Amino acid sequence: MTTRLEHNVADTRFEIYIDDTLAGYADYAEREDPKVRDFHHTMTFPEFRGRGVAAQVVEYALDDSRESGFSVIPTCWYVEKYIAEHREYADLVS
Repeated sequence: MTTRLEHNVADTRFEIYIDDTLAGYADYAEREDPKVRDFHHTMTFPEFRGRGVAAQVVEYALDDSRESGFSVIPTCWYVEKYIAEHREYADLVS
């Protein structure tokens, strides 16, 4: 089983593929001044639930946001919960 993470800039979401099948994503809205990404929805398709898919895509999205100089707004309950459980991302919250 292979896992691939991608930043789909055109659709403003981070995606996770398992064996080349879209397994889930984290949607966001982006502002440039100040640089903020508002994560408003995280989705894992039913057949991929229970495998940590959402955690992987959110971690990837937060790491990319940090590297790109964005702060985040965790509107999505899952992103908010993930940050609360992984305090190393708390500094990203605007």
